[in-house]
Amino acid sequence: MQFQKAAALFLLLIALAGCRSRYIATTITNDTASPVSVVQVDYPSASFGTQSLAPGQTFSYRFKIQGSGPVKMTWLTADRKEMHANGPTLSEGQEGQLAIHLRSNADPTFAFTSVNGR
Repeated sequence: MQFQKAAALFLLLIALAGCRSRYIATTITNDTASPVSVVQVDYPSASFGTQSLAPGQTFSYRFKIQGSGPVKMTWLTADRKEMHANGPTLSEGQEGQLAIHLRSNADPTFAFTSVNGR
């Protein structure tokens, strides 16, 4: 009986150790000389954002991908001009880091680094 309990506990611990959620760790950095506002990132199945980013400020967010599709971003410049940009296509099951840099007078850069080879 003692052996069965120990074996069941061992199997439970192995199962729990293998359970973890894959996610994308995202940073948005404002590399411009002016503040930006209403920053929104749309990704497959959901979106996130922040009300404002000061010059040099970075916003961090983690999300899980359900489905697949492109990353899209919108934000307002200091003079209230609405900007749009398209990023990489992400697929369910991917895990990694997405770094987005807003730049002056240029499209933002999107750099995705996968940690699971997908």
